[in-house]
Amino acid sequence: KRLRPNDYIISADEKTSIQARNRKSLHTACAPGRSQRIEFEYQRAGALAYIAAWDVRRAKIFGLCAKSTGIEVYHRLVDLVMKQEPYHSANRVFWITDNGSSHRGQTSVKRLTQWYPNAIQVHTPVHASWLNQIEIWFGTLRKKLTRWRSFVSVDNLIESILRFVEYYNATMARPYRWTYDGSLLCK
Repeated sequence: KRLRPNDYIISADEKTSIQARNRKSLHTACAPGRSQRIEFEYQRAGALAYIAAWDVRRAKIFGLCAKSTGIEVYHRLVDLVMKQEPYHSANRVFWITDNGSSHRGQTSVKRLTQWYPNAIQVHTPVHASWLNQIEIWFGTLRKKLTRWRSFVSVDNLIESILRFVEYYNATMARPYRWTYDGSLLCK
């Protein structure tokens, strides 16, 4: 059936083991004729899993941080989205996921429908999770937040991720212009 105005598409997945890296010294800023210098040595301050959902049509990110992934954490993410409007009263909410262990196979499809009757899980083809738009968001998160920054603890990393999501939703979020060949997906 064609999508109707009261149907929504959620792209969801998890990013496991995001490292809280505490750089051993400060970065050197750019200067005329010299690029920024990034300290490559760091101390590990722990790691976390970040599980997120992207509303494809409305360009809104939902996410939560956890020590690890699993069915319970996935259920918390689904609750985070589905307990609020417009998803709670939507005709259909399509959840696009890969075949990861917390949302794999027909068991997961049935489980999602039991949690929320208007939720429909759709899996990407095996080995094609890159088709899922949430992967673009994870790239944005890495490029704009976690790649070069220093985090003194996992709590500092969590706080930074949640602040960035809030900022992103308020100022930067736009639907991705999906193309067949993947060009110009994000600028």
